[in-house]
Amino acid sequence: MSEDILINVTPQETRVAVMVQGVAQELHVERTASLGLVGNIYLGKVVRVLPGMQSAFIDAGLDRAAFLHVADIWRHEPRRDASVSGYEAEDEPADQSADLSAHDRSPSSSLQRHSGNGNHEPIEKLLHEGQSLLVQVVKEPLGTKGARLSTQMSIAGRMLVYLPQDPHSGHIGVSQRIGGELEREQLRNKVLQLLGPDTRGGFIVRTMAEDASEEDLAADIAYLRKLWDDILRASRTLPATSLLYQDLGLAQRVLRDFAGEETASIQIDSRESYDKLLEFAHAYTPKIAARMQHYVGERPLFERYNIDAEIEKALARRVDLKSGGYLIIDQTEAMTTIDVNTGGFVGGRSFDDTIFKTNLEAAHAIARQLRLRNLGGIIVLDFIDMENGEHRDAVFAEVKRALSGDHVKMTINGFTQLGLIEMTRKRTRESLAHVLCEQCPTCSGKGEIKTARTVCYEILRELLRESRQFNPREFRVLASQSVIDLFLEEESQNLAMLGDFIGKPISLQVESIYTQEQYDVILM
Repeated sequence: MSEDILINVTPQETRVAVMVQGVAQELHVERTASLGLVGNIYLGKVVRVLPGMQSAFIDAGLDRAAFLHVADIWRHEPRRDASVSGYEAEDEPADQSADLSAHDRSPSSSLQRHSGNGNHEPIEKLLHEGQSLLVQVVKEPLGTKGARLSTQMSIAGRMLVYLPQDPHSGHIGVSQRIGGELEREQLRNKVLQLLGPDTRGGFIVRTMAEDASEEDLAADIAYLRKLWDDILRASRTLPATSLLYQDLGLAQRVLRDFAGEETASIQIDSRESYDKLLEFAHAYTPKIAARMQHYVGERPLFERYNIDAEIEKALARRVDLKSGGYLIIDQTEAMTTIDVNTGGFVGGRSFDDTIFKTNLEAAHAIARQLRLRNLGGIIVLDFIDMENGEHRDAVFAEVKRALSGDHVKMTINGFTQLGLIEMTRKRTRESLAHVLCEQCPTCSGKGEIKTARTVCYEILRELLRESRQFNPREFRVLASQSVIDLFLEEESQNLAMLGDFIGKPISLQVESIYTQEQYDVILM
C-alpha cells in the first residue's frame, strides 16, 4: 500500500507525518532545543592528560572539555571475543530508532576496547597534550560534567551499524533479538555475501534487518561506507575541534529509515530544508530523490492534510470509533492499557454481534494509535468480553493482521484467562505525549482533582486545628473562587457553626491564582 510523507520544518522543530490513503498513520516530532550529542564525531584536541585517573580532557569544540578514559581508547589489537563465525551483538537500545544509545556506541558492547583484560597501557603513553584524534560522544554532558568520548567509531544505518575500525574486516555481529541461531546465521551469511572481498571494518545487523531484502542491505552498506569516507576526508582538511559528523536529524532519518518502494511522495514545506534533503538524497538515497517535492501551497502543509487535528486526537485519552464505540488509553510508567467500550453502538443482530463488530473495529484503531502515539513497552488490551470462542480467535487474528504493518519489533500473546491480550512493542523513541506534554501542575499527574466540597471540609478541619493551638483575633481563608462560592452558599451554615464553636470570626478571600485544591488559613 502506497504512502505519502509530509515534512513540516520550522527553526524550532521538525514534524513528520506518514500518510496512508490520506490518513495519518505515524507522527514524529523533533525539537531543536532537545537535540543531543551522542553519536557526534569530532576532531578533538588533547588539552590535559591525567595519569592518576588514567583519563584525558579533550577539546571537541563543545561548551566544556569532554572526558576520555583509557578504556575507551581503541587500538589495533587482536580480538579476544570473536568466534570463527563472527560475534553476537548486544541487544539494541530500547528508546531510540535510528540512533544508538551510549551503550551500543561504546566499543565494549560488541568489540574489544584497546585491551580486553583490564590491564590497559598507561594513558600517558597513548596520548599527549596538543594531539589531535577522532572522538565520538558516547554519553551526554550532565550538570558540570562534560561529555564522555570514545575513539572507537560506530555509525548507525537503517539496518546495520558500521564499525569501520574493526581490525577483522568482514566480521558480522547479529542482534540477539533476531530469531534463533539459525536465523542469525542466515542473516550473517547474507550480509557477508554482499560485502565483497574489499571489505573494511565490521558490521552489526540490527533488528530492522530481520526481513530486509538484499537490495536494502546493500544500500545500507553503501550508505555507511560513503559516510565513513566523508568523515575521514573531513578529518584531513578541517582544523582540530571541528564537528565531522552529526547524527542525522529527523528529516534525514525519514529519507534513510522510512522512505522505501511504497513511498509515493515526500513533501517538504521549507525551501532551504528541501534543497538540503535533495542533496542528501542524491548522495545517499538516490532512488528517493525523484519523489521529493517542495510544497508551496497557500495553506500550511499540516493544516491542509488535517495533521494538527490528528495530533490533538493522539494526545486525548478517549478515541472514538466510527461505530459509536470508543477506546480509553492510559499511559503509565510501567505499561499502557487500552480499554475497548461499546459506547452508543447498538447495531448488529444480537448483543454478541455488536460486541464482536466493535472489537474488530477496535483492533485496527489500536494498531493505528500505537503507531501515532509511538507507545512502547508492555501494552495490555482489554477488549469487550466475548463468550464465543470463534469470535475471540477472529479478533486476535485481526489484531495480529492490523499490527503486521508496524515496522517496530513487537511480541503479542493470545487472550489470557482474564480476557486480556498482552503484548510488547519496542521503545524506539519517546512517546508523542512525552514529547509534547508535561505533567499537569494541578493534579500532579493523577488525572483528577479534589472537589470543591472536599476542599471546603479540609479547610473546616484546618480551622478547628488552628483554633486549638493559637488565639488570633480572626481567621482568614484564602482559596479558589469555586471553594469560596461553596462556602458562601451551600456550606455557609457549617462555616457559621464552626465560627460560633471556636468563638472567632472567619473571613473569606478569593485568590484567583489558586487551583481548586490550594488554600491557606491566615491568623489575623
